[in-house]
Amino acid sequence: MNAWNELADSMLAADGPAALVCRQWLMPAEGRDAVIFPPTFAAPEGGKAGYNIDEIHDRNDPNRVIRVAIIDTVGSQANRMEPLFKRENGRDTDYSRLVPQIEIRAGNKTVNLLDAGHRAADAIVRFSTLGPKLQQAFDAYQETGDASELAKIAPTSIVFGAWDSRGTQAKLPRLVASTIRAYDVDELSRSAQYNPPIDYIGLELIEAADSKSLLDAASELGFRHAPAAGTHGGIIVHGEIRREAILSLVGLRALGPQGPNGDPLRRYILGLALVAMIHNREHNLRQGCLLVADPEKETVWELVAHDGSRTPFNPDSNAALAFAREAAERFVVGEDATVDFDVKEANKALQEKVQQKTNSGRGRSKRGG
Repeated sequence: MNAWNELADSMLAADGPAALVCRQWLMPAEGRDAVIFPPTFAAPEGGKAGYNIDEIHDRNDPNRVIRVAIIDTVGSQANRMEPLFKRENGRDTDYSRLVPQIEIRAGNKTVNLLDAGHRAADAIVRFSTLGPKLQQAFDAYQETGDASELAKIAPTSIVFGAWDSRGTQAKLPRLVASTIRAYDVDELSRSAQYNPPIDYIGLELIEAADSKSLLDAASELGFRHAPAAGTHGGIIVHGEIRREAILSLVGLRALGPQGPNGDPLRRYILGLALVAMIHNREHNLRQGCLLVADPEKETVWELVAHDGSRTPFNPDSNAALAFAREAAERFVVGEDATVDFDVKEANKALQEKVQQKTNSGRGRSKRGG
């Protein structure tokens, strides 16, 4: 533990390294030449939904184009890492005690803040009875850079970033960011055909379809043959699949309050960041995309100095967890809480937004006239 405390001291020192970085090589569980399925994204205006695949030119052969596919975005990776802090695995591996467990009751559902997509800036918590306290914490960070109050409520919002874009406009940049990309890919398509078990129309079990709309409705309900042609069929990766992760130590050191009073906060956030980044998680990203470590390429961990020099780093998950527990005890983790979604306040804000848009539209109409 003394070694990790010394390591933390060097990371948090004013002249400390710029970042901790990781490069991990992955491969499909089925084998290197297996088809995997990247995420699909909403269609741009006038386009169609598809994968995020960019084309870059090979530096050694300008005539050769390499296609690079996003396999998991920085936001998706953060959402996969954050729920680790809900896990209770016994006294020595209890991650849940490292952060306050904040739950919001909304209707007949209860949502853990660690599952909220926008973290502390999510509507589920902004419009809860915790909202005013959270706004106060955002205000303190916005005005003075002091993240202490926010760390007592939502410390992972500091680790993985948050933007209170609908409130105080406070923006916390990600300290830990991770992305998975595949290089030199070919995109595939696939087609399918559904055949119903019986002829519903021929057996007069449903009304005869005499229009395209009825035929389409029959297909959607499973009463008729339904072909699906040219849909997304995944990709084959000829190059490498690589996860790249970074912990910005520059950003961590910038957390206020500055000086000795901020040391417990920065060590606490460092502990959470190290635990999240080092934890050996599964890469079961989605149906058709289960990745495992590439046994032929060892993962590289390095501390990167401002002059670009690199020092190997030993990612000891047990030591990181022990350090994080000690730092959490020193900082004093915020209290657990169960709060209610404020239906009245949410509907009031909704009506105000509708009125604002209506007034804005009227203003444009008058200017146009």
